[in-house]
Amino acid sequence: MGKKGKQLQGMAKGYDFKEIEEKWQLCWEERKQFRVTEDPSRPKYYLLEMYPYPSGRIHMGHVRNYSIGDVVARYKRMRGYNVLHPMGWDAFGLPAENAAIENNIHPAIWTEDNIRYMRKQLKRMGFSYDWDRETASCYRDYYKWNQWFFLKMYERGLAYKRASSVNWCDSCQTVLANEQVEGGLCWRCETPVRQKQLEQWFLRITHYAEELLAGLDKLPGWPERVKVMQRNWIGKSVGVEVRFPLASGDASIPAFTTRVDTLFGATFILLSPEHPMVQKVSEETPQAQSISLFLERMSRADKISRTALDAEKEGCFTGSYAINPATGEKIPIWVANYVLLEYGTGAVMAVPAHDQRDLEFARKYDLPIRVVVKGLDGGPGEETSAEAYVEEGLLINSGRFNGLPSDRAREAIAKHLEGNDNGKRQVAFRFRDWGISRQRYWGTPIPIIYCDRCGTVPVPYQDLPVVLPSDVQIVGKGESPLGKVDGFVQSGCPKCSAPARRETDTMDTFVDSSWYFLRFLSPHNDLVPVEEDAARYWMPVDQYIGGIEHAVMHLLYARFFTKFLHDLNLIQVDEPFTNLLTQGMVIKDGSKMSKSKGNVVDPNELLERYGADTARLFSLFASPPEKDLDWSDQGVEGSFRFLNRIWRMVETYQPSSRSVDGEPHLEELTVGKDLFRCVHQTIKKVTEDIEDKFHFNTAISALMELVNEVSQFDLSGTEAERNERDRVLKKALETVLLLLSPFSPHICEELWRRMGHPRSVFEEPWPVYDERAIAEEVALIVVQINGRVRHRLYLAASSTEEEIKGTVLSDDRVKSLLSGQEVKRIVLVPNKLVNIVLR
Repeated sequence: MGKKGKQLQGMAKGYDFKEIEEKWQLCWEERKQFRVTEDPSRPKYYLLEMYPYPSGRIHMGHVRNYSIGDVVARYKRMRGYNVLHPMGWDAFGLPAENAAIENNIHPAIWTEDNIRYMRKQLKRMGFSYDWDRETASCYRDYYKWNQWFFLKMYERGLAYKRASSVNWCDSCQTVLANEQVEGGLCWRCETPVRQKQLEQWFLRITHYAEELLAGLDKLPGWPERVKVMQRNWIGKSVGVEVRFPLASGDASIPAFTTRVDTLFGATFILLSPEHPMVQKVSEETPQAQSISLFLERMSRADKISRTALDAEKEGCFTGSYAINPATGEKIPIWVANYVLLEYGTGAVMAVPAHDQRDLEFARKYDLPIRVVVKGLDGGPGEETSAEAYVEEGLLINSGRFNGLPSDRAREAIAKHLEGNDNGKRQVAFRFRDWGISRQRYWGTPIPIIYCDRCGTVPVPYQDLPVVLPSDVQIVGKGESPLGKVDGFVQSGCPKCSAPARRETDTMDTFVDSSWYFLRFLSPHNDLVPVEEDAARYWMPVDQYIGGIEHAVMHLLYARFFTKFLHDLNLIQVDEPFTNLLTQGMVIKDGSKMSKSKGNVVDPNELLERYGADTARLFSLFASPPEKDLDWSDQGVEGSFRFLNRIWRMVETYQPSSRSVDGEPHLEELTVGKDLFRCVHQTIKKVTEDIEDKFHFNTAISALMELVNEVSQFDLSGTEAERNERDRVLKKALETVLLLLSPFSPHICEELWRRMGHPRSVFEEPWPVYDERAIAEEVALIVVQINGRVRHRLYLAASSTEEEIKGTVLSDDRVKSLLSGQEVKRIVLVPNKLVNIVLR
């Protein structure tokens, strides 16, 4: 490194990140720099991170998620896109009610205070949001449209009410979705969950089952594992619904099966504990009391643990029999814990020889086992086998269908059953309609009125919103708190004006998040939920970012809403998110950060000690976005040192000539070609890593290598050479700031101005690399001595191994490092590495 290069290493003024970050955040806000409107003359880019629940303060997961999004948003703006990057609040939900009980504060006050605090934190991080579009789901101008959508679904038969067995948390006094039950416990308070019968409102998401499945094939920008999770959750099965007449002759039990070829091996019937036929087939039998006790016990067991593959199989004989329509045999009817009402018909034709769970059940209760399918390359299985034979094969013990292969037998038996009115071919889905009723206060009121004369009456559109009352007492016990607010409950019937009562359940908060990305397009329009022109311009979301934990519920519901709104002709797209990134968790001491584990890093402390730019840089450098991030205090310190290094380099930069204006060009350069080449290689690397892969960690690594090259750049020589080198150096420093600006925007904004540029760094175009500089076949050779990196050289990529060794050993710096020492051997990785091993 020459004398001029040395001056870039020291003599720097202090890097006052607090002053700089406050300065530029205020500047961006005053200028409304990130506010956008529709502009058909420019390509659009809609960038969205999953909006947060206003819990009170941001955590490191927020910092990472939103830093990822902000890099992409700022990068796309510099690439000329009209970028929409909004922020809002998933503000309804049970935690606000729990806080109200614990702290004696109204949920609205608690929520608004949290929003105010978290908004301040996000602004302090320097995220480039269009804050003019901010909205919260607890505002009446938002949840009015939840109610509007509900009424539209109600008109089309997609919203309905029925009795349902639900997961019930006695502590939270609310219904839980299956996914909200973890190990038999409530996901929020860890209270044991039990089953309870309630009248519930449902949205008929199953109406869109085929579309939701087919749509996954049109989403190449989604992670494959997310699509697999949704396919499995929807769970499409093609099979036959077989009717098993009761032996008493007064009814039949329909059972869905995908393996009707095994019908002759059905030796008993299993009903779910919630099946409506259980009462009928057991009420006058000697087993009635045993059944009652079994059902009571099952009501205290959650469905997830009941149906786990390794769960013990339990059941109780009802005392009644059905007829197998294929064999004419009487077969016993049992109730079993692992059968769910939500799948198929809630009844299973048990074929223990060819289903492992049925086999375990039959073994436990000494029930008959009959083999009806044998392998194509062997004899029949044994009834005493430990494992059920579940593969395809040839039918045996199946009457006139013997000898048929399974696929042909399924077709033949289905046709036979249909001809005798004993069954019909059918498509079944694992998932069920979406139960949205919640017995709580802090949510969207369901716009339904009950009249003794008129029955169930929807609230007229002109009366929306049904406003959530503020004068409510929340104790956390009993039914919905709204039921005790007479001014809310008592209403007049919209049809006959007679006294009536309002629905007191509120909507599941997943309704709020199922369309919020559309409300951001026109958040202040009180006439429509989303403006048609805005939706036509902005939708779909080009890049969506959020956690894998939302792969099923939120993402599936958002896709359902989008398809419904498309059918209403409100929007032109039928899929909401073109590309999806599911970022990993933040890990510390081997576990996900959580208060209970005592391993939480407070972003406020990080901001106070290092600043937002460092926090952002570390969260992006430590790991690829889709992987978990292992927290490292040393890594944070290293990111801070790197920013300080850049600060010193720019602050101490003094050109040797009065003017270094003008872009350097490869063909004009006589010196500084190596740094020039490195600049353009870095532009190419960083651009590709952001654009194609979101590999921010390797992009930052490339920037660090460029900074190393700048720090070693020799500015000595003749006046003409110094002027030339100055131009290359200025280009290098400007490139560092431009490429780093999406990652650490405040410091780059400040240094860009200090280098004499009159406008924001984010109003500059993204750098473009010189293909000719990239095309020159030059390789960066890292020189190690005993495994330690000691030097770097650029050599022609066509150099032979002997030429590389000779050039390295003759280099002045390498010779000084080897002075007086004997070389034992040289390990060479072509065009990458030379490791000199000393004796």
